Amino acid sequence: MSVAIHRASDRFATDWGWLDSRHSFSFGHHYDPANTGFGLLLVSNDDVVAPGTGFETHGHRDMEIVTWVLEGSLVHQDSHGHTGVIYPGLAQRMSAGTGILHSEKNDDWVITNNAEHNNPVHFIQMWVLPDTAGLTPGYDQLDISAELDRGLLVPVVSGMPAHDSAIRIAQKDATLFAARIPAGGQVKVPDAAFAHVYLTRGSVEIEGSGILDQGDAARITDAQGQSVRAVNGSAEVLIWQMNSRF
Repeated sequence: MSVAIHRASDRFATDWGWLDSRHSFSFGHHYDPANTGFGLLLVSNDDVVAPGTGFETHGHRDMEIVTWVLEGSLVHQDSHGHTGVIYPGLAQRMSAGTGILHSEKNDDWVITNNAEHNNPVHFIQMWVLPDTAGLTPGYDQLDISAELDRGLLVPVVSGMPAHDSAIRIAQKDATLFAARIPAGGQVKVPDAAFAHVYLTRGSVEIEGSGILDQGDAARITDAQGQSVRAVNGSAEVLIWQMNSRF
């Protein structure tokens, strides 16, 4: 087993004014041949988007794209007719398959009766390679807030048969879990060939590896049930369980 800690302050950064993005792996014009992903996870971007702005229509193919909102709301619209407002506690995935166009914007008032606001949206977007190319594009979302309130690991998206309660992705060797851990509480990293632990809020102690603060990550090879304990208050964590690599 090995654990590599990656601090938030060490990530690649992109600032376009309307977008503040921090990249865990090589992305866009940021390239490091030694940091192109981990396990099956190719992208893990920590994004803050200003109100009334966002990613205009653009394309993807053969990728499973998962978005997890921390604060605010993000509007998804795509070329296959799917529209969704993503908010904290909502599990969401888009399967790009043979090809899909979509936009992601901080402008929920355009499709709802809500008043226009000045709040940024903060979210994590993660890309995982599918195990099968050329699938039909798809979209799904599910509110899991009640499950998260229990303070345990909750499967968000998965292609593993063992986690059939989660939204399905086209990758049999990967599951994303989320947990909102109460102060002093803990969860365990699932056994996995590769586990990626990302702290979205608070501080946690990983058994045998020290403290993670908000935005820090741990890349664990041959994970064997290490505890993740909230310290100095509650915390929220995202954990990818992956049993193969790209």
